[in-house]
Formats: sequence, structure tokens, C-alpha cells
Amino acid sequence: ESSFASLSLALALAESLSRFTIGREDLRLESLFLDEGFSTLDAETLDVVLAGLEALDWQDRLVGVISHIPELSERMEARVVVRKALGGSTVEVDL
Repeated sequence: ESSFASLSLALALAESLSRFTIGREDLRLESLFLDEGFSTLDAETLDVVLAGLEALDWQDRLVGVISHIPELSERMEARVVVRKALGGSTVEVDL
């Protein structure tokens, strides 16, 4: 429940900030990164959260979701996958 509440608060704050920056491109919030917070959600709640994220109209804003949950990654429209290895990490971009 606290993860769900935190996500709701972050999204609401991001939306509120965008209303205050109308006409002020130098103050516009263009990106929002959500770091984890999904691993404690059960499958049903995760589905509700993802459906909510997918339904939002981001109007030229970037929302980055950082997660280790494959089900979450699969539902994202575009992905940057970082794979850690002994010789160095690799990065794969899937647009």
C-alpha cells in the first residue's frame, strides 16, 4: 500500500508542477523516473498500477521505470536493459 501511495503522490506532484509551468519552458518537468517500489506489489496490484501508468497522457514527457520485474518490463513500450557481467556491463535498447 505504501508503494502504491508513493507512486500516486509522485505522479500527482509531477502533474501539479506541469500546471505551474505553463508558458515557462525553463521550468517544465520533462522527465520522471520511478525507481523500483514495485517488487512488494502482488500481481493484481501491479496490473492496476501498470494500467494506470499506461493510461496517462504524458504530453511529450518521459517516464522512466527502473525495475527488476520481468512482467513490468514486458509491458513497457520501450526498454533499456542493462546486463551486469564480470567483464563489464552491456546495454540493450529496445524501442
